[in-house]
Amino acid sequence: MEGMGDGDPPGHHNLGANRKRHEETQQQTLLEDLGLKQRYTEKLTLSEILQIDLKAITDEPAKCHSDLPWYFLKKLMMVNVTTRNLQSECESSNDGATETNEYDLSNLSDITDSGDKVNPLDVITALFLCSDGFVQQEMALKMSMCQFSVPLLLPDCDTEQCKLMLWAMRDIVKTYRPQSLLQSKGFTEERIVLSEIPMISFVRLGECSMSKSEILNKLLSNDFFVHRDMECGDSPRRISNGLTEITWYLPCGKENIDIFSEPLAVANLRGDIASFETQFSFLCQTSAAVFVFFDSLDPECKLLTNLHHKAQMFLVGNQQSKCFSMDALKTVATKLGLRKDNIIIKTKQKNYADFVKGLRKKVNDVIENTKEKMCIEKMADIAHKLGILVDEDCPECQTAKENADAITSKIQIIPDYKATQLPLHGEIWKELTILEKEEFRLKNLGSEDIEIYKAGLQEKKEDLRKKQSSENISDAMTCFISAISSPGIETRYFLKWMRMNLDNLSREKLSGLRKQYKEKCKDAENKEDIKVIDKELSKSSLGIEHFFREMGQIYEASVSLPEQDLSRKQLQRLPKICAGLLLDGFPLELVDGDASNIPLTWVSDVLSQLNELVSPENKILVVTVLGVQSTGKSTLLNTMFGVQFAVSSGRCTRGAFMLLIRINEDVKQVLNCDFMVIIDTEGLKSAELAQLDDSHEHDNELATLVVGLSDITIINIAMENSTQMKDILQIVVHAFLRMKEVGKKPKCHFVHQNVSDVSANENTLRERKLLLDQLNEMTQAAAKMEKKEKNKCFTDVMEYNPETGNWHIPGLWNGNPPMAPVNAGYSEAVYQFKKNITQILGNCESSANDILKFKEWMSSLWRAVKHENFIFSFRNSLVADAYMRLCTEFNKWEWEFKESIYKWITYAETTISNLGTPASKSKIVDMSELILSLKSEVYTKLMELEKELHEKLKSYFKQKDGHVHLVERYKEDFANSARSLRRDMQNSVYSQLTAAAEIKQGQTEVQKIKENHTKEIERAVCALIDECRKKNIQMGDEELNQEFDKMWKETVKKLSFSKQEPKNVFTSVSHYLRINLSPKGSHACELLSQTNVQDCGITPFKYTATGISEKLKKIMSNVTSFQDPTIRLQKIADNIIDECLQYVKEKGKTDAPEADAKKTKNYSDAYIQEILRIIDERLQKHEDVIVGIEFEVSLKLHICGIATRHFQKMHEDFLKENDPYLCLKKNKATFCDSFKDVFNQRDQSQKKAEEFTEQCLKPAVENFVYSKLGPAIIHEMRKQSQFITRFCSQYEMLLDLLSKHSFREYKWYIHSYERYVKEWILDQTVKHLSKDSKMFELVDPHLDSSIRSIKAAIHKATKKTSADLNTFINNFCQELGDTLVISQDALGAFMMLNKANQEQFAHWFTEFVNTMEEALRQEFKRRDIQSILQHLDVKPQNELFTQVIGCGKQCPFCAVACVCGGSKHSVHEASLHRPEGLNGYRWEKTEKLMTDICSSSVVSKKRFHCDATKGEWISYKKYTDIFPDWKIPPDGSYQASDYWKYVMAKFNEEFAVEHGAKPADIPTTWKNISLQQAEQSLKESFNIN
Repeated sequence: MEGMGDGDPPGHHNLGANRKRHEETQQQTLLEDLGLKQRYTEKLTLSEILQIDLKAITDEPAKCHSDLPWYFLKKLMMVNVTTRNLQSECESSNDGATETNEYDLSNLSDITDSGDKVNPLDVITALFLCSDGFVQQEMALKMSMCQFSVPLLLPDCDTEQCKLMLWAMRDIVKTYRPQSLLQSKGFTEERIVLSEIPMISFVRLGECSMSKSEILNKLLSNDFFVHRDMECGDSPRRISNGLTEITWYLPCGKENIDIFSEPLAVANLRGDIASFETQFSFLCQTSAAVFVFFDSLDPECKLLTNLHHKAQMFLVGNQQSKCFSMDALKTVATKLGLRKDNIIIKTKQKNYADFVKGLRKKVNDVIENTKEKMCIEKMADIAHKLGILVDEDCPECQTAKENADAITSKIQIIPDYKATQLPLHGEIWKELTILEKEEFRLKNLGSEDIEIYKAGLQEKKEDLRKKQSSENISDAMTCFISAISSPGIETRYFLKWMRMNLDNLSREKLSGLRKQYKEKCKDAENKEDIKVIDKELSKSSLGIEHFFREMGQIYEASVSLPEQDLSRKQLQRLPKICAGLLLDGFPLELVDGDASNIPLTWVSDVLSQLNELVSPENKILVVTVLGVQSTGKSTLLNTMFGVQFAVSSGRCTRGAFMLLIRINEDVKQVLNCDFMVIIDTEGLKSAELAQLDDSHEHDNELATLVVGLSDITIINIAMENSTQMKDILQIVVHAFLRMKEVGKKPKCHFVHQNVSDVSANENTLRERKLLLDQLNEMTQAAAKMEKKEKNKCFTDVMEYNPETGNWHIPGLWNGNPPMAPVNAGYSEAVYQFKKNITQILGNCESSANDILKFKEWMSSLWRAVKHENFIFSFRNSLVADAYMRLCTEFNKWEWEFKESIYKWITYAETTISNLGTPASKSKIVDMSELILSLKSEVYTKLMELEKELHEKLKSYFKQKDGHVHLVERYKEDFANSARSLRRDMQNSVYSQLTAAAEIKQGQTEVQKIKENHTKEIERAVCALIDECRKKNIQMGDEELNQEFDKMWKETVKKLSFSKQEPKNVFTSVSHYLRINLSPKGSHACELLSQTNVQDCGITPFKYTATGISEKLKKIMSNVTSFQDPTIRLQKIADNIIDECLQYVKEKGKTDAPEADAKKTKNYSDAYIQEILRIIDERLQKHEDVIVGIEFEVSLKLHICGIATRHFQKMHEDFLKENDPYLCLKKNKATFCDSFKDVFNQRDQSQKKAEEFTEQCLKPAVENFVYSKLGPAIIHEMRKQSQFITRFCSQYEMLLDLLSKHSFREYKWYIHSYERYVKEWILDQTVKHLSKDSKMFELVDPHLDSSIRSIKAAIHKATKKTSADLNTFINNFCQELGDTLVISQDALGAFMMLNKANQEQFAHWFTEFVNTMEEALRQEFKRRDIQSILQHLDVKPQNELFTQVIGCGKQCPFCAVACVCGGSKHSVHEASLHRPEGLNGYRWEKTEKLMTDICSSSVVSKKRFHCDATKGEWISYKKYTDIFPDWKIPPDGSYQASDYWKYVMAKFNEEFAVEHGAKPADIPTTWKNISLQQAEQSLKESFNIN
């Protein structure tokens, strides 16, 4: 039904309502067509528009209408003058549809191709309707730069209202030179909305055959307005009728170029004024003149005749139009009282050029004679009267304006204002900066003591901080902080108002100073004057950055206050506020350009807060631009990324600012980051600093910092001056050289601005060669200055390809500003450059840093920059980590080197000890000759080991992971260390050989002393026997004992005994501990020096979290999963302590009686070195947890404390056992018994045979059996089913656990895996050996073997007939030389007063050997199996663990053990993963244990974080980036993990208590799993049939 809207019920004909609904439908339909329907209510924001997405970095054209707005925005943000050329591929294909039949001319008149196109004005209107105020402002600014008209009055078909776009135009600043300033060559620079310039409006009444907009473009000589003959300009306008656009014509001061000598604004109303009376009325009241275009006029025309306005009215008609009526025109003109001059007719005789010329004259007359000038800001009052909305009227904008005005209205004299309202960041901050640098450089030290001087500097700094703290926060800063604490949108409005207000002020106040400065800079002699003016400029500059600087200093001052201080607590929120602003797209000042310093605490805390706000999406890539001032660096970044760094001539960038741009999801996979950080810098060799003394130093600091922070550095070059070129290149090369030396290698690109494409192509080869020559020259100069002369050319310093590393970009303006649009070639070249940079970043081998790493780099770089020698001073945690990895590796190689030598020393010392005894295998008998031979042998071995060490080092630096490049510069240091190690070991070995020889000689002397003492005692005993016999009295045992005691005392008194002093093991251990920890840095050594090893290890080890471990929970927000690192580290510590104490225990002598078979060992330094190696190796295994230096030092001290007490006792026991006096005393009873036997003339054969068997032979046989038993048990156990393969071992272990159904056992298995497995192996071993006397079956062959050897030796020794028992014993020992080791001490005691008959002795000896054999059999049968196992040199549980269980690595997520073959495999795998909650992971928000299983997580979209990721969130799909040596295949079926699901369901409560968490939410299906199902899933997982 005609006129009926979609929503009208039948029979209702409300035409007005229908018309409104129809228009609504038009707008809604178009917005939906453009994909903007939702954005009408949820406005587009700047952060959405500026984020980097695929559209921003690809050349794909718009495929459909919904792509058009984004296509428009993408181009507009890059200030591309072709932005309005909007056509989608579907439109193009429609255009081509008629070409299917090329020769069919019948339907020529039917070809219409505008129906499906979208008019650019509709897209612009739609975007302004669907954007927030900040996007509108950005669009208006960029459109103005392109010399496009911008919306003045924006129509909204939904509300049938229009809006004055005052706020949208607020940011447009124009610079021009009107007629009045021609002579002085001055210029006017102001915000266009504040400019009092005449406005000329152009409107249309009814239909018009002439294109008003096209004529306007000709009038102004530029394509300001879209018209019907432009691309898509002929498409019907659907929502842009009623749109009033505005543009400006601004003169440049050149008469032959300027069309108009004075500035003017030109407004253009789209649509018929009959439909838009409000807009027409507004224009009539705000314009100096209104030009009405028409074809026909209604003589009554009330619209024109009823108006009361000040504007001149001009009627513009086309006589060639069929509708044109001269009579009607005259009637209307008469009613309006128009003169002939106010009527412009396009006649047939007048072509368009002449017509436009005439029109231009009329406009010129108006602007020369009019007094009607009104700024856009004042137009708001008229808009209000007419019911037109004003975009600034929103409450947030108005409140923000009031807050900003409240601050800026009080600014009269800027230097005075800064001194009173912003005092903290002024002179105090500059003084602090000087003190900080002096602290590092000590330039003014003089003869004063360094520490006193530094303490003085520290006191001065504290005084300055106190002075800052004592200052009350000024009214201005109170208002400022209050305003930026407002809700988001209000804060953004406030900051924009502040910036605009302050820019306006600066323009007024600084113009005179800048003029003086410019004049003075022309003459180099004016150095002092320039300094004065520069200081004045600095004092008189006031921007929003000064308020943030003040805020930063307020915060830094508060941090120096006590933690409980109320002021400090109140100001803790400031970094979070600033982080929020950074996230909203506001720049953060990194380097204060005036003070040349970074407020490190402030910036670091802001970045930390930013990290919390965005975590886990906190990966960043950094792009920086460096270059000479005023070469378009900021403009380049603004064009590339659509951002707004300050580029006005009012104030140039000072220092360095960073800005955050979000990366869209579709590009995250390409760039592997979440944000791009853009850093804009103050110009190097800037005019502001060129004349100052510290210019070079300042530039070097700035360049070093930003290059060090960058992933890509853009070097902007736009100069012909070769001197300046050399200066900037030298600064840049310095920065890159420094980065190379500290291990950072950013990419580098040179951008040559103001070079046309043609000339670039023609001269490119020559220019590249010239640039490379200059770079090489600068590299040599920089290398000499940095004392790194090995760098001869630029490519030594960094990867630079002259072919791809240079970009030529044409000039920014296409013509003469202010009327020149941005050059299309500039925008296109910058876009191509941006694409290339994105591609390079995407192809980067190194992954993006996170915000915390960026913060760490910044702190490290800035700390080092403060030193005069940057390279020497640079320290960074990432570099330290890489260095520690290298140190750990080198320590391992060093230990292998030493271990090899220690084994050789053992062999050498044995050779020396055996010299001169029947057991000696050496053909050399002379000690000196033997020592020379051994020294020659070890020299050859040492040289081979050194060569091997160099090869390992070389191979290490060939690898690409582990930040090896960061420690490249240490390579030579470690090579030198290898050489030094060989020299030190050579000296040490030579010394030990000499010492061994001396000990041997000393032992020979001691042995001689022992023998002499024994002989003395023997002589005394013989004398006593003779004396007692002479008495001829029958003496009983009592009398004989008394006589012997008397003789013993007298004889011993005569003998001389020199006591052996024990060494202090604690001193030795402390020494090796310090060596071990010295590569960890000064903090480790400091911690070590604060603690005495003797005081450690007395109480149980308890780890208390500090530093990063403590902060881990706080750092994380929006957390998915979390495991308390403190508990994790405590468990790691407990396991390492257990292992080390086991090692200590194995080295010592046990208290069990059967241990008498084992000789007490002496302490060796090798023991403590082995313990430290074990600790380092175990700590390195746990790659998924951060091991802090405090933790490592305290753990090592604890273990070393326990071990040292044990080793000290062991050493003292050894000395006791070998003390000549004690040895003599020990044998007193034996001597006494022998004395009585001889006195009573008893036959000693039986007794001595028993004594020899018990004291000499039995221990030797036991040792022999124990030495053979370890490997025999391992061999036996490996035949059992549970030890055939690693899969079998894991299966049997888990099955055993299931059968026990004990939480304690599961807890032990999960948290102390290695210890549990060893105990399990031990348990399995004991169980197996306990069956059917299995242990004795293994013992018996070795016992039998030894007995057979003994009996054979007796037989052979008996055949060598000799009446001398001593010869018989020597022959017997010689026969057993390669089987048993008989103690020489025990043998010496046995031979004392031995008068036994050799034949009788041999008889009894055989008897006692038989008795001993049976006794040993019975003893071994009776002995506890665990006790036997403890005495084995080779521990079966350790060896089986290594051989069968494997590497001991556990899944980083669920801690399940690896089952791969070999101990050194590159990839770990497990058959059955388990819920992560069992390993302590919990949901942070609920504190409930997790039920996630990693074999499922790895195929999900979930993310994880742990210590290994340094708190960064990583997709489970990319887990191999963090754990490259783990392969976690997804579960084959849902039931595959039933075993662990069953376990978690059964022990959920217990695991929760254990981990200090809440019980997991167990799925119902898990609760239903039966024991049998769990067992079945185990079999399936391990492929057990």
